[in-house]
Amino acid sequence: MSLAQLHYTSAAPGSEASGGRFTAVGPGISAAMLDEIEPLIGYEFPVDVPFLPTDSQLWSLPQAFSFSLLSDGSRLLCRTVPVRGAGSAPVRFHSHAVYLPVDARLTGGRLPVDAWRSPQWVSVTPGGAIPDPLSSLPPGHGAVREGLGDFAVSRSPWLASVFADMRRVSEESPPVSPVVLVERQSADVARWIALAGAALPRESAERLTFTTYTRKPGSSPHRVVGLLPADAGELEGSGLRVHTCTGVRPQMASGDAWAETAARIWRSRAPELFREAEGLPGDPFAAGPLAVTALCAGIALGADERAAAADWAAERPYALDAKQTRQLVEALTSPGVDDRSGAEFDAVGRLFGALDGRSPVTTTVPLAAMLVTEAVRGGNGSLELPGRSAFAGPDGEAIGTVLGPEILAELSTPAISGDVARTVQLLRVARLLDVDCAEFLPTIVGRLAPALLAEDDPEFGPALLELLDEQFDVRTALLGALDRLAPDDPGSVERLLGRVTLPFTGTQALPHLRMCAEAAGARATLGGDRAAEWHRVLRAAGLSPFAEPMVLRTAAGLVWGDRAPTAGEARLLLDAATSDAHRTAGTWARLVDAALAASSDDDEAAALSHDLLRGFPQEIEGRVRGALLLLDFAREVGSGVAGEGWVERARALCAQAEPVEPAVRERAFGALAVRLLAHDRPEAELYAFVHSEDTDLVAAYDRAARTEGVAQRLRTDPVYTADCFGVWTAYPHAGPAWNTVADSLLREVLRPAVRTLAPARLKEVEQAVESAGSSGRADAFRAWNRPSTLGRLGRRISGRVRRG
Repeated sequence: MSLAQLHYTSAAPGSEASGGRFTAVGPGISAAMLDEIEPLIGYEFPVDVPFLPTDSQLWSLPQAFSFSLLSDGSRLLCRTVPVRGAGSAPVRFHSHAVYLPVDARLTGGRLPVDAWRSPQWVSVTPGGAIPDPLSSLPPGHGAVREGLGDFAVSRSPWLASVFADMRRVSEESPPVSPVVLVERQSADVARWIALAGAALPRESAERLTFTTYTRKPGSSPHRVVGLLPADAGELEGSGLRVHTCTGVRPQMASGDAWAETAARIWRSRAPELFREAEGLPGDPFAAGPLAVTALCAGIALGADERAAAADWAAERPYALDAKQTRQLVEALTSPGVDDRSGAEFDAVGRLFGALDGRSPVTTTVPLAAMLVTEAVRGGNGSLELPGRSAFAGPDGEAIGTVLGPEILAELSTPAISGDVARTVQLLRVARLLDVDCAEFLPTIVGRLAPALLAEDDPEFGPALLELLDEQFDVRTALLGALDRLAPDDPGSVERLLGRVTLPFTGTQALPHLRMCAEAAGARATLGGDRAAEWHRVLRAAGLSPFAEPMVLRTAAGLVWGDRAPTAGEARLLLDAATSDAHRTAGTWARLVDAALAASSDDDEAAALSHDLLRGFPQEIEGRVRGALLLLDFAREVGSGVAGEGWVERARALCAQAEPVEPAVRERAFGALAVRLLAHDRPEAELYAFVHSEDTDLVAAYDRAARTEGVAQRLRTDPVYTADCFGVWTAYPHAGPAWNTVADSLLREVLRPAVRTLAPARLKEVEQAVESAGSSGRADAFRAWNRPSTLGRLGRRISGRVRRG
């Protein structure tokens, strides 16, 4: 190997060179290359250098040992040291550099930092214009690698964070910002680089550029730079990753499992493990191979590093021999470890799955014991539990003897009732260890079923399905409990089935669960036809309402939820089963709500009320009964079967139903008003109405008289027109409620209709008025109908004529 040399020194006072000059350049280094090299080998003295330093002060100044990458792929190793000057510059610097071509490597597989103490470095330019090339750069006395273990221990608090940043800059291309190491001695920076060189993968270590000293780290092209404490204060807010290894210890972990493992290996003074780990498969900076190697060597690691080791081994169970596998398992299951994390237990579970059946039982049992112990004592509900065969031998029986009482004690306490995942986990572990829970099963299931309905988090789903698949008795009991709960809360059961596909395809009847499972599909395919949904869901039960009345409640809850069905839908529900079935299911109350919630124009409401009063005479009482009777009264009046005393009966029922629903009152009073507007009404009922002074009744009459049907009859039926004139003018001494409405109807309803009549039709109306009363009433009608005559005057005249 032939390594060209070059020398560079600071310029003498008065020289044309501003910073320095090359004093000797070996062969093969072009002028353009020298222009690129010159900024890399300069030197800036510390701020506190004495003008005339003593020898000890001169020797204590920092040395800049650097390894740089040049633009053509070649590299440069350089040592720059302060030297004694003369005249007006008593302190100068001298740089001695060695040029490494693209394919050149240091002899013996050494890294660039190993040349830190090489005897080949000189502090003066040798005689002769062209220095001879070097064949090697041996480490020499006091090599940087000597005492690295002690140095690593002294820098323990910073190791992991520095290694994490070393990994980052070795991966970045180009590096975003360098790693800044603040040390009092540049030799310590070199030791840091040697520590990293041993830990980093070989290729990363060989391209790790560095300088042990600079005063301007932000503009340095190197990946790692050294800095004196005096210059560190200027970096605040610079965005650089600065590690002040002479100051306060860092408080936060690095968060890098590879770096944390590397730090523990160095603290254990076992750098040979880095090369051993390189023989294992995996990415260069994967934490798994390094962590496995460390654990097998007996080095204690943290939870994240142990998890990385377990995950790596689970993915490559063939990569370790039997001895290494046993060592890894012993390290992972060591009783002295008390900081295990959930991620670590999950990784151990995966490792057990990879080793089960591949490694001897004596190797895997400790993993299985660790997992079930954590499931019972640690409450880790996400663990992937071992198979039952892992506990078949004496070791499994021993574990069951220890954990069995703890499992039963917790399952029997009410405190566990709301924790679905915990209950499921304990039941599964109990089966694995042959712990008999039969005595407590009814109580456990009685608590678990409602907790499942209240739980919105579906994460327990896979574990629950595993439990039901493993334990037939639990499945039978739990599905039965859920089926019994469904009628009271079918919506929650439907949501549960939407999250977890429970297995109820066996021999159990489970009519309510089957209905809940059918509801979503019925809702999605039947286009909002709730009656069709009702029938489809009811059929899914597989039982008739006569055999199991509670299916009525479940079906109603699934289709209508907390809403009331329409009156028509309620009649379908009522016809689907006997009143006894509805009474048992409690759905009669929903039917009553449907009747009372119906709109005033819903013709089904009155008929529904009649059926409800007949079917549930003992259940319907008080105000609700009065409201239904009011609707039934509307049916009777409308169909002509009502007895006498309409007005008094309507008012009495309203008083009984207070606070009566507005639509119910409007329906009943509207039906009464329609009958009072009919020509064949009983006059006694009309008289009672006019003198009742019931504002609600009069208002209902007013609304009915203003409908288009009445207007049409007034324009086409002279007898009806004459009758309305007679009624609206016949009671001048009735109360103000009636007189106000009657006068308004004469002006706003009757007059517009009469004004549209042809003369012949108007003549027919006059004759009908006279036939119904006298010639004086006909005269009153003519006077009322004159355009210049006020309606009130005409009404008074007709009133006087009638009384006469």
